[in-house]
Amino acid sequence: MSLFSGKKILLGISGGIAAYKTPMLVRAFIKQGAEVRVIMTPSSKDFVTPLSLATVSQNPVYSSFIAEDQDNPLWNNHVEMALWADYMLIAPATSNTIASMAQARCTNLLLAVYLSSQCEVFVAPAMDLDMYAHPANQKNLATLSVNGVLVLPTEEGFLASGLEGKGRMQEPEDMVSFMENHISKHLPLFGKKVVLTAGPTYESIDPVRFIGNNSSGKMGFELAKQAAALGAEVVLISGPSALDLDHAKITVIRVTSADQMFEASKLHYTDAAIFIASAAVADFKPDTHATQKIKKETNFNQINLIPTPDILAHLGATKGKQFLVGFALETENELENAQAKLERKNLDAIVLNSLNDLNAGFGGDQNKITYLQPNAEPIAFELKTKTAVAVDVFDQILLAYEKTS
Repeated sequence: MSLFSGKKILLGISGGIAAYKTPMLVRAFIKQGAEVRVIMTPSSKDFVTPLSLATVSQNPVYSSFIAEDQDNPLWNNHVEMALWADYMLIAPATSNTIASMAQARCTNLLLAVYLSSQCEVFVAPAMDLDMYAHPANQKNLATLSVNGVLVLPTEEGFLASGLEGKGRMQEPEDMVSFMENHISKHLPLFGKKVVLTAGPTYESIDPVRFIGNNSSGKMGFELAKQAAALGAEVVLISGPSALDLDHAKITVIRVTSADQMFEASKLHYTDAAIFIASAAVADFKPDTHATQKIKKETNFNQINLIPTPDILAHLGATKGKQFLVGFALETENELENAQAKLERKNLDAIVLNSLNDLNAGFGGDQNKITYLQPNAEPIAFELKTKTAVAVDVFDQILLAYEKTS
Protein backbone atom coordinates (compact mmCIF):
# COMPACT_ATOMS: atom_id res chain seq x y z
CA MET A 1 0.00 0.00 0.00
CA SER A 2 1.32 3.49 -0.87
CA LEU A 3 0.23 7.08 -1.41
CA PHE A 4 -0.81 6.05 -4.92
CA SER A 5 -3.31 3.49 -3.64
CA GLY A 6 -6.66 4.30 -5.27
CA LYS A 7 -5.22 7.23 -7.25
CA LYS A 8 -5.77 7.85 -10.97
CA ILE A 9 -2.65 8.46 -13.02
CA LEU A 10 -2.56 9.68 -16.60
CA LEU A 11 0.64 8.66 -18.37
CA GLY A 12 1.58 10.58 -21.50
CA ILE A 13 4.19 9.03 -23.79
CA SER A 14 6.03 10.95 -26.47
CA GLY A 15 8.30 9.63 -29.23
CA GLY A 16 11.66 8.85 -27.68
CA ILE A 17 13.63 5.63 -27.35
CA ALA A 18 13.02 5.69 -23.59
CA ALA A 19 9.37 4.87 -24.33
CA TYR A 20 10.39 1.21 -24.16
CA LYS A 21 10.43 1.60 -20.35
CA THR A 22 6.81 2.70 -20.12
CA PRO A 23 5.13 -0.74 -19.77
CA MET A 24 7.34 -1.28 -16.71
CA LEU A 25 6.40 2.19 -15.47
CA VAL A 26 2.69 1.39 -15.81
CA ARG A 27 3.21 -1.84 -13.92
CA ALA A 28 5.12 -0.01 -11.14
CA PHE A 29 2.19 2.36 -10.60
CA ILE A 30 -0.34 -0.47 -10.62
CA LYS A 31 1.78 -2.33 -8.08
CA GLN A 32 1.38 0.73 -5.86
CA GLY A 33 -2.41 0.45 -6.16
CA ALA A 34 -3.01 3.12 -8.80
CA GLU A 35 -5.23 3.05 -11.87
CA VAL A 36 -3.35 4.08 -15.02
CA ARG A 37 -4.55 5.34 -18.37
CA VAL A 38 -2.18 6.01 -21.25
CA ILE A 39 -2.09 8.68 -23.97
CA MET A 40 0.47 8.31 -26.75
CA THR A 41 1.74 10.72 -29.37
CA PRO A 42 1.70 9.23 -32.89
CA SER A 43 5.50 9.01 -33.02
CA SER A 44 5.72 7.13 -29.70
CA LYS A 45 4.17 4.09 -31.41
CA ASP A 46 7.50 3.62 -33.21
CA PHE A 47 9.07 2.67 -29.85
CA VAL A 48 6.32 0.89 -27.88
CA THR A 49 3.01 -0.63 -28.98
CA PRO A 50 -0.42 0.45 -27.76
CA LEU A 51 -1.27 -3.23 -27.33
CA SER A 52 1.50 -3.69 -24.77
CA LEU A 53 0.38 -0.67 -22.80
CA ALA A 54 -3.30 -1.62 -22.98
CA THR A 55 -2.41 -5.07 -21.69
CA VAL A 56 -0.42 -3.93 -18.66
CA SER A 57 -2.75 -1.02 -17.81
CA GLN A 58 -5.94 -2.99 -18.45
CA ASN A 59 -7.38 0.17 -20.01
CA PRO A 60 -7.75 1.44 -23.60
CA VAL A 61 -4.82 3.46 -24.93
CA TYR A 62 -5.55 6.79 -26.59
CA SER A 63 -3.54 8.53 -29.31
CA SER A 64 -5.94 10.59 -31.43
CA PHE A 65 -8.93 12.87 -31.01
CA ILE A 66 -11.13 10.36 -32.85
CA ALA A 67 -11.38 6.64 -32.09
CA GLU A 68 -10.73 5.68 -35.70
CA ASP A 69 -11.09 1.92 -35.28
CA GLN A 70 -14.82 2.24 -34.63
CA ASP A 71 -17.47 1.85 -37.34
CA ASN A 72 -19.00 5.01 -35.92
CA PRO A 73 -16.08 7.31 -35.02
CA LEU A 74 -16.10 8.58 -31.43
CA TRP A 75 -14.50 11.69 -30.01
CA ASN A 76 -11.87 11.09 -27.33
CA ASN A 77 -12.81 13.90 -24.97
CA HIS A 78 -9.52 15.48 -23.86
CA VAL A 79 -11.24 17.55 -21.17
CA GLU A 80 -12.79 14.50 -19.52
CA MET A 81 -9.43 12.72 -19.63
CA ALA A 82 -7.70 15.67 -17.98
CA LEU A 83 -10.31 15.99 -15.22
CA TRP A 84 -10.22 12.23 -14.55
CA ALA A 85 -6.61 12.25 -13.34
CA ASP A 86 -5.24 12.84 -9.85
CA TYR A 87 -1.73 13.11 -11.33
CA MET A 88 -0.32 13.35 -14.83
CA LEU A 89 3.14 12.16 -15.84
CA ILE A 90 4.66 12.67 -19.30
CA ALA A 91 7.47 10.16 -19.77
CA PRO A 92 9.47 10.25 -21.86
CA ALA A 93 9.13 13.96 -22.53
CA THR A 94 11.02 14.73 -25.72
CA SER A 95 12.41 18.10 -26.76
CA ASN A 96 9.50 18.59 -29.16
CA THR A 97 6.86 17.79 -26.54
CA ILE A 98 8.54 19.97 -23.92
CA ALA A 99 8.69 22.90 -26.35
CA SER A 100 5.01 22.47 -27.24
CA MET A 101 4.03 22.33 -23.57
CA ALA A 102 6.05 25.46 -22.77
CA GLN A 103 4.53 27.39 -25.69
CA ALA A 104 0.98 25.96 -25.42
CA ARG A 105 1.09 24.47 -28.92
CA CYS A 106 -1.75 21.97 -29.18
CA THR A 107 -0.71 19.61 -31.99
CA ASN A 108 -1.92 16.24 -30.64
CA LEU A 109 -4.21 14.64 -28.06
CA LEU A 110 -1.53 14.45 -25.37
CA LEU A 111 -0.87 18.18 -25.54
CA ALA A 112 -4.61 18.95 -25.51
CA VAL A 113 -5.01 16.89 -22.35
CA TYR A 114 -2.01 18.59 -20.73
CA LEU A 115 -3.36 22.06 -21.55
CA SER A 116 -6.72 21.06 -20.03
CA SER A 117 -5.26 19.47 -16.91
CA GLN A 118 -6.21 20.61 -13.42
CA CYS A 119 -4.05 18.09 -11.53
CA GLU A 120 -0.36 18.15 -10.68
CA VAL A 121 1.77 17.43 -13.75
CA PHE A 122 5.21 15.80 -13.84
CA VAL A 123 7.55 15.51 -16.84
CA ALA A 124 10.49 13.15 -17.25
CA PRO A 125 12.83 14.58 -19.93
CA ALA A 126 14.68 12.11 -22.14
CA MET A 127 17.12 13.16 -24.88
CA ASP A 128 20.77 13.19 -25.85
CA LEU A 129 23.18 15.10 -23.63
CA ASP A 130 23.84 18.03 -25.97
CA MET A 131 20.16 18.39 -26.79
CA TYR A 132 19.28 18.31 -23.11
CA ALA A 133 21.93 20.93 -22.29
CA HIS A 134 20.90 23.25 -25.14
CA PRO A 135 19.84 26.66 -23.79
CA ALA A 136 16.52 26.50 -25.64
CA ASN A 137 15.59 23.23 -23.95
CA GLN A 138 16.72 24.47 -20.56
CA LYS A 139 14.65 27.61 -21.07
CA ASN A 140 11.57 25.54 -21.94
CA LEU A 141 12.07 23.34 -18.87
CA ALA A 142 12.41 26.45 -16.73
CA THR A 143 9.17 27.78 -18.23
CA LEU A 144 7.40 24.56 -17.31
CA SER A 145 8.70 24.82 -13.75
CA VAL A 146 7.43 28.41 -13.50
CA ASN A 147 4.06 27.14 -14.74
CA GLY A 148 3.93 24.63 -11.88
CA VAL A 149 5.06 21.51 -13.73
CA LEU A 150 7.40 19.26 -11.75
CA VAL A 151 10.45 18.35 -13.83
CA LEU A 152 12.06 15.06 -12.84
CA PRO A 153 15.86 15.04 -12.85
CA THR A 154 17.58 13.13 -15.64
CA GLU A 155 20.20 10.46 -15.06
CA GLU A 156 23.72 10.11 -16.43
CA GLY A 157 24.63 7.05 -18.45
CA PHE A 158 24.82 5.55 -21.91
CA LEU A 159 22.51 7.23 -24.43
CA ALA A 160 20.94 6.02 -27.66
CA SER A 161 23.52 8.01 -29.65
CA GLY A 162 26.32 5.94 -28.16
CA LEU A 163 27.52 8.86 -26.09
CA GLU A 164 27.57 8.88 -22.32
CA GLY A 165 26.24 11.76 -20.25
CA LYS A 166 23.21 13.44 -18.73
CA GLY A 167 19.83 13.08 -20.44
CA ARG A 168 18.63 9.54 -19.66
CA MET A 169 15.09 9.17 -18.37
CA GLN A 170 14.91 7.86 -14.83
CA GLU A 171 14.12 4.19 -14.23
CA PRO A 172 10.42 3.43 -13.55
CA GLU A 173 10.88 2.74 -9.82
CA ASP A 174 12.87 5.97 -9.40
CA MET A 175 10.15 8.01 -11.10
CA VAL A 176 7.49 6.52 -8.82
CA SER A 177 9.64 7.25 -5.75
CA PHE A 178 10.34 10.82 -6.87
CA MET A 179 6.65 11.52 -7.33
CA GLU A 180 5.73 9.87 -4.05
CA ASN A 181 8.33 11.84 -2.12
CA HIS A 182 7.21 15.10 -3.69
CA ILE A 183 3.53 14.43 -2.99
CA SER A 184 4.29 13.45 0.61
CA LYS A 185 5.85 16.83 1.36
CA HIS A 186 2.56 18.58 0.64
CA LEU A 187 0.44 16.35 2.87
CA PRO A 188 -0.80 17.81 6.18
CA LEU A 189 1.00 15.28 8.40
CA PHE A 190 4.28 15.10 6.49
CA GLY A 191 7.18 14.87 8.92
CA LYS A 192 4.86 14.10 11.84
CA LYS A 193 4.81 10.91 13.90
CA VAL A 194 1.40 9.42 14.63
CA VAL A 195 1.15 6.59 17.17
CA LEU A 196 -1.95 4.42 17.52
CA THR A 197 -3.03 1.49 19.64
CA ALA A 198 -5.43 -1.07 18.22
CA GLY A 199 -7.13 -4.37 18.93
CA PRO A 200 -7.67 -6.16 22.25
CA THR A 201 -5.23 -7.17 24.95
CA TYR A 202 -5.11 -10.71 26.29
CA GLU A 203 -4.44 -11.16 30.00
CA SER A 204 -3.09 -14.63 30.65
CA ILE A 205 -4.67 -17.04 33.16
CA ASP A 206 -2.53 -20.02 32.22
CA PRO A 207 -0.62 -21.02 29.06
CA VAL A 208 -3.85 -21.62 27.08
CA ARG A 209 -6.50 -19.34 28.64
CA PHE A 210 -6.84 -15.59 28.90
CA ILE A 211 -9.15 -12.68 29.67
CA GLY A 212 -9.86 -10.72 26.49
CA ASN A 213 -12.57 -9.12 24.38
CA ASN A 214 -13.98 -9.23 20.85
CA SER A 215 -12.05 -6.30 19.36
CA SER A 216 -10.73 -7.11 15.88
CA GLY A 217 -8.46 -4.06 15.55
CA LYS A 218 -10.18 -2.97 12.32
CA MET A 219 -10.84 0.60 13.47
CA GLY A 220 -7.26 1.14 14.60
CA PHE A 221 -5.82 -0.34 11.42
CA GLU A 222 -8.03 1.93 9.28
CA LEU A 223 -6.91 4.93 11.32
CA ALA A 224 -3.27 3.92 10.75
CA LYS A 225 -3.82 3.74 6.99
CA GLN A 226 -5.47 7.15 6.95
CA ALA A 227 -2.62 8.68 8.97
CA ALA A 228 -0.13 7.30 6.45
CA ALA A 229 -2.23 8.63 3.55
CA LEU A 230 -1.94 12.08 5.16
CA GLY A 231 1.85 11.79 5.09
CA ALA A 232 2.63 10.74 8.66
CA GLU A 233 5.20 8.25 9.84
CA VAL A 234 2.97 5.82 11.71
CA VAL A 235 3.60 3.46 14.61
CA LEU A 236 0.73 1.03 15.15
CA ILE A 237 0.83 -0.84 18.47
CA SER A 238 -1.53 -3.76 17.98
CA GLY A 239 -2.83 -6.32 20.39
CA PRO A 240 -3.67 -9.81 19.09
CA SER A 241 -5.33 -9.39 15.69
CA ALA A 242 -5.60 -11.33 12.45
CA LEU A 243 -5.09 -8.11 10.49
CA ASP A 244 -1.84 -7.07 8.86
CA LEU A 245 -0.48 -4.03 7.05
CA ASP A 246 2.18 -3.69 4.38
CA HIS A 247 2.95 0.02 4.09
CA ALA A 248 6.30 1.78 3.91
CA LYS A 249 5.13 4.47 6.35
CA ILE A 250 3.57 2.14 8.95
CA THR A 251 5.54 0.23 11.57
CA VAL A 252 3.44 -2.44 13.28
CA ILE A 253 4.44 -3.44 16.80
CA ARG A 254 2.76 -6.61 18.06
CA VAL A 255 1.93 -6.93 21.76
CA THR A 256 -0.30 -9.23 23.78
CA SER A 257 -0.98 -7.83 27.24
CA ALA A 258 -1.91 -4.42 28.63
CA ASP A 259 1.50 -4.21 30.32
CA GLN A 260 3.25 -4.73 26.97
CA MET A 261 1.02 -2.15 25.28
CA PHE A 262 1.75 0.29 28.11
CA GLU A 263 5.52 -0.07 27.69
CA ALA A 264 5.35 0.30 23.90
CA SER A 265 3.07 3.34 24.22
CA LYS A 266 5.42 5.09 26.65
CA LEU A 267 8.38 4.36 24.39
CA HIS A 268 6.80 5.99 21.33
CA TYR A 269 4.79 8.73 23.04
CA THR A 270 7.64 11.15 23.65
CA ASP A 271 8.16 12.21 20.03
CA ALA A 272 4.60 11.62 18.80
CA ALA A 273 2.69 14.54 17.33
CA ILE A 274 -0.63 12.69 17.57
CA PHE A 275 -1.48 9.67 19.71
CA ILE A 276 -4.76 7.79 19.19
CA ALA A 277 -5.67 5.17 21.76
CA SER A 278 -8.24 3.07 19.91
CA ALA A 279 -7.30 -0.27 21.50
CA ALA A 280 -9.79 -2.11 23.71
CA VAL A 281 -7.42 -2.59 26.63
CA ALA A 282 -8.49 -5.04 29.34
CA ASP A 283 -9.20 -3.22 32.60
CA PHE A 284 -8.24 -6.19 34.79
CA LYS A 285 -5.81 -9.09 34.77
CA PRO A 286 -5.33 -12.18 36.98
CA ASP A 287 -3.07 -11.50 39.93
CA THR A 288 -1.20 -14.73 39.22
CA HIS A 289 -0.38 -16.72 36.12
CA ALA A 290 -0.37 -20.52 36.24
CA THR A 291 2.69 -21.98 34.55
CA GLN A 292 0.78 -25.13 33.53
CA LYS A 293 -2.71 -25.60 32.15
CA ILE A 294 -5.23 -25.61 34.98
CA LYS A 295 -7.12 -28.93 35.09
CA LYS A 296 -10.79 -29.39 35.94
CA GLU A 297 -9.83 -31.90 38.58
CA THR A 298 -8.25 -29.18 40.70
CA ASN A 299 -11.72 -27.69 41.33
CA PHE A 300 -10.31 -24.31 40.40
CA ASN A 301 -13.21 -21.86 40.80
CA GLN A 302 -11.83 -18.40 41.51
CA ILE A 303 -9.65 -15.85 39.71
CA ASN A 304 -8.42 -12.88 41.69
CA LEU A 305 -8.21 -9.78 39.49
CA ILE A 306 -6.07 -6.68 39.76
CA PRO A 307 -6.20 -3.51 37.59
CA THR A 308 -4.09 -3.24 34.46
CA PRO A 309 -2.11 -0.04 33.84
CA ASP A 310 -4.33 2.87 32.81
CA ILE A 311 -2.44 3.72 29.63
CA LEU A 312 -4.58 6.67 28.62
CA ALA A 313 -4.52 8.25 32.08
CA HIS A 314 -0.72 8.04 32.15
CA LEU A 315 -0.42 9.61 28.70
CA GLY A 316 -2.81 12.40 29.65
CA ALA A 317 -0.90 13.12 32.86
CA THR A 318 2.45 13.30 31.06
CA LYS A 319 1.21 15.08 27.95
CA GLY A 320 3.35 17.80 26.44
CA LYS A 321 2.70 18.98 22.89
CA GLN A 322 1.08 15.70 21.84
CA PHE A 323 -2.51 15.76 20.55
CA LEU A 324 -4.09 12.92 22.52
CA VAL A 325 -7.24 11.14 21.36
CA GLY A 326 -9.04 8.39 23.25
CA PHE A 327 -11.84 6.01 22.39
CA ALA A 328 -14.85 5.17 24.55
CA LEU A 329 -17.06 2.15 23.97
CA GLU A 330 -20.20 2.58 26.04
CA THR A 331 -23.46 0.69 26.59
CA GLU A 332 -25.32 3.27 28.73
CA ASN A 333 -25.17 7.00 29.42
CA GLU A 334 -22.84 7.15 26.43
CA LEU A 335 -22.32 10.92 26.10
CA GLU A 336 -22.03 11.53 29.84
CA ASN A 337 -19.49 8.74 30.30
CA ALA A 338 -17.44 9.79 27.28
CA GLN A 339 -17.42 13.44 28.37
CA ALA A 340 -16.28 12.44 31.85
CA LYS A 341 -13.47 10.31 30.40
CA LEU A 342 -12.40 13.20 28.13
CA GLU A 343 -11.99 15.50 31.14
CA ARG A 344 -10.69 12.95 33.65
CA LYS A 345 -7.86 11.74 31.42
CA ASN A 346 -6.86 15.16 30.04
CA LEU A 347 -7.60 14.31 26.40
CA ASP A 348 -7.78 16.64 23.41
CA ALA A 349 -10.62 14.59 21.94
CA ILE A 350 -12.48 11.34 22.42
CA VAL A 351 -14.32 9.14 19.94
CA LEU A 352 -17.48 7.57 21.30
CA ASN A 353 -18.94 4.42 19.81
CA SER A 354 -21.80 2.42 21.27
CA LEU A 355 -22.63 -1.27 21.30
CA ASN A 356 -26.27 -0.19 21.17
CA ASP A 357 -25.91 0.85 17.51
CA LEU A 358 -26.89 -1.95 15.13
CA ASN A 359 -24.05 -3.17 12.86
CA ALA A 360 -21.50 -1.01 14.70
CA GLY A 361 -18.78 -1.91 17.17
CA PHE A 362 -16.52 -4.93 17.58
CA GLY A 363 -15.64 -7.17 14.67
CA GLY A 364 -17.72 -5.53 11.94
CA ASP A 365 -16.75 -3.36 9.01
CA GLN A 366 -18.91 -0.41 10.09
CA ASN A 367 -18.94 2.02 12.97
CA LYS A 368 -21.08 4.88 14.22
CA ILE A 369 -19.25 7.51 16.21
CA THR A 370 -19.63 10.78 18.06
CA TYR A 371 -16.58 13.04 18.27
CA LEU A 372 -16.18 15.03 21.49
CA GLN A 373 -13.75 17.86 22.30
CA PRO A 374 -13.33 20.17 25.29
CA ASN A 375 -15.63 23.20 25.24
CA ALA A 376 -17.44 22.13 22.07
CA GLU A 377 -20.67 20.49 21.08
CA PRO A 378 -20.43 16.75 20.28
CA ILE A 379 -20.34 15.94 16.55
CA ALA A 380 -22.41 12.88 15.66
CA PHE A 381 -21.82 10.92 12.44
CA GLU A 382 -23.99 8.43 10.60
CA LEU A 383 -23.23 4.72 10.40
CA LYS A 384 -20.31 4.33 7.97
CA THR A 385 -17.57 1.93 6.97
CA LYS A 386 -14.60 2.04 9.30
CA THR A 387 -12.53 3.34 6.38
CA ALA A 388 -14.86 6.35 6.09
CA VAL A 389 -14.93 6.77 9.88
CA ALA A 390 -11.12 7.01 9.89
CA VAL A 391 -11.36 9.87 7.38
CA ASP A 392 -13.94 11.65 9.56
CA VAL A 393 -11.81 11.25 12.69
CA PHE A 394 -8.71 12.71 11.04
CA ASP A 395 -10.71 15.54 9.48
CA GLN A 396 -11.69 16.58 13.00
CA ILE A 397 -8.21 16.03 14.44
CA LEU A 398 -6.61 18.17 11.75
CA LEU A 399 -9.02 21.05 12.31
CA ALA A 400 -7.90 21.28 15.95
CA TYR A 401 -4.28 20.17 15.53
CA GLU A 402 -3.46 22.77 12.87
CA LYS A 403 -4.65 25.52 15.22
CA THR A 404 -2.36 24.39 18.04
CA SER A 405 0.77 23.33 16.11
